[in-house]
Amino acid sequence: MADEETTEETPVEATEPEATEADAAEAPAEEAPAPLSAKEQRARAKHLAASKRPPRTPEERHAERQAERARKARLRRARRLKEREARKAAPKTPPPEPVPHVHGRKKVRQGVVVSDKADKTITVRVDTARRHRRYEKIVRTSTTLHAHDEANEAHVGDTVRVEESRPLSRTKRWKLVEVLERAK
Repeated sequence: MADEETTEETPVEATEPEATEADAAEAPAEEAPAPLSAKEQRARAKHLAASKRPPRTPEERHAERQAERARKARLRRARRLKEREARKAAPKTPPPEPVPHVHGRKKVRQGVVVSDKADKTITVRVDTARRHRRYEKIVRTSTTLHAHDEANEAHVGDTVRVEESRPLSRTKRWKLVEVLERAK
């Protein structure tokens, strides 16, 4: 092989012409960064402040924390003392008058006496019929109430009207108002 000198061609790097003032005027201006929110501004200020000061030892941080807590405690004591003085200086207002309790209407039910064996007590069956919400069929139900009958005037089979009352026993919460119809 012949002594051939091989010359490697180095690629010529394309260099951009330097921008002139005229080019800068023609090029679109870069958009200014959007203004930071208040939270971002506080975070940036905190970051800059932290980066400027030298790192502290745990003892120094603890001492600063204790000083800050003591300062806040002084302010708290002063504020509480001021509030206490204001409360003492304020004229005493009498307590508001109690509002009288207004009773609502008492429930009244009509039913048939099914038992009068107990003294001064009757058991009344109250029948109800209502339409079912979905199926619209008439659904009949009944419930029994124990009512106070002071004079023992109602008997089995009578139609009576009873009214809600305070609890008179474990099961009695109703009292007899009137006998509407006597049994035959």
